[in-house]
Amino acid sequence: MFCHLRPVRRLCPGRIFPYWFLYSRALSGAEAVNALRPFYFAVHPDFFGQHPREREVNENSLKRLSAYLENLQKPGFKSLKPTQLMFYVRETDQNSSDGQEHFSTSGFRAVTFTLHTRDLLSTVLYILNSCSLSTEHIQSLNTNVHSQPLKEATRISDRPIKWDKSYYSFTGFKDPDEDLEQVWRMETTLTSWLDNNGKSAVKKLKNSLPLRKELDRLKDELSHQLQLSDIRWQRSWGIAHRCSQLHSLGRLAQQNLESLKNAKGCTIIFTDRSGMSAVGHVMLGTMDVHHHWTKLFERLPSYFDLQRRLMLLEDQISYLLGGIQVVYIEELQPVLTLEEYYSLLDVFYNRLLKSRIPFHPRSLRGLQMILNSDRYAPSLHELGHFNIPILCDPANLQWFILTKAQQARENMKRKEELKVIENELMQASTKKFSLEKFYKEPSVSSIQMVDCCKRLLEQSLPYLQGMHLCISHFYSVMQDGDLCIPWNWKNEEAIK
Repeated sequence: MFCHLRPVRRLCPGRIFPYWFLYSRALSGAEAVNALRPFYFAVHPDFFGQHPREREVNENSLKRLSAYLENLQKPGFKSLKPTQLMFYVRETDQNSSDGQEHFSTSGFRAVTFTLHTRDLLSTVLYILNSCSLSTEHIQSLNTNVHSQPLKEATRISDRPIKWDKSYYSFTGFKDPDEDLEQVWRMETTLTSWLDNNGKSAVKKLKNSLPLRKELDRLKDELSHQLQLSDIRWQRSWGIAHRCSQLHSLGRLAQQNLESLKNAKGCTIIFTDRSGMSAVGHVMLGTMDVHHHWTKLFERLPSYFDLQRRLMLLEDQISYLLGGIQVVYIEELQPVLTLEEYYSLLDVFYNRLLKSRIPFHPRSLRGLQMILNSDRYAPSLHELGHFNIPILCDPANLQWFILTKAQQARENMKRKEELKVIENELMQASTKKFSLEKFYKEPSVSSIQMVDCCKRLLEQSLPYLQGMHLCISHFYSVMQDGDLCIPWNWKNEEAIK
């Protein structure tokens, strides 16, 4: 008397997951990683070398996904908070004749989804389905599929029994549909997240203050001793890690001060590999030993010579292209060594010399371009600079630049206006919320930052007083107490 039959298409398990999933055993951690290989292939940061913004988003999301998968495997876990993730997924051609996936000319697409699954298998399937990736290979991983044949399993009615609400009221059992709908409706809001995480962030920040002072002291001492322009870090390493790196550089300065004096006036960046960057910064690989660092400092005079030749090459390219300026934008381009960047410029310059594209001298002054090695068609960035492939057809290049020149100037003007507005809003936000530090990740654009700050200034957020706030693409409390919030954070009114 408590049940009736009716179509419930949205909640039908067979429409959410394949029917064999209902009769399969749980995946092991290793099998889950193997099952997600198509996903990792589509989002791995190494494939986004020419797209730093998308690369950083994927790196951050993969870290959070890894933590989610690890927690699922912990014995005795009860439930996990819904976790929203964003990935840039490479478009692939899965119908190629050789059976291999190929990188599509369309590039990549943004995918956002919220994990609220309770086991590895459903998590894997949900991720693959969210990214429109095939799940056929997963059935082969489940060697202990229930003895009931698949053919029989697929006979499950597409019109499952739906118990009336009175059944759950009478028995006291939980309505699974209500639980699922509640999860679907659940979305983190800025105020609720700060309520849940504000105290933890304050505690971490307080604990990190002595190390932060030590970091500032070490940085100032080394900058003064070596007469450096700046000391920076490519990645978001913790304060303790950064102090350790500066201590290591300090010990090297005691042992071999003369060699390190070659870096006078330079910016030192701690990163993944040693060398000189495309813009002339000294890169110290954090995994390299002192011997490698010493050799780098000793070779700096030859790097300076190569840098001068590189700048001359940029000027020659600019002359051939009507005065357009060749630039390297750290936030938008992959981290290239000086040698790698010089090689790109040299290839492009030689192609220009052969084609002799007729541009009127100085007709494109004030415009900017960056070189890409992974594209074959030029494009105009929203910030106003041209993305020019080194293997671009010269005739197409001339036509594209001339037809887009006016739009490029308008974009550049808009960029400068946005930057002024962004700085004003950041200062206003810092003052209103009494922030100790307010910054954004490089992957957050000025348009996104302006939108974020405007909405922040309409809020009352006492938890932010004295905090370090970073605008990012996700919610997180960093190990030293910095608060990360997504630029497109939601409030209660927006969700309602």
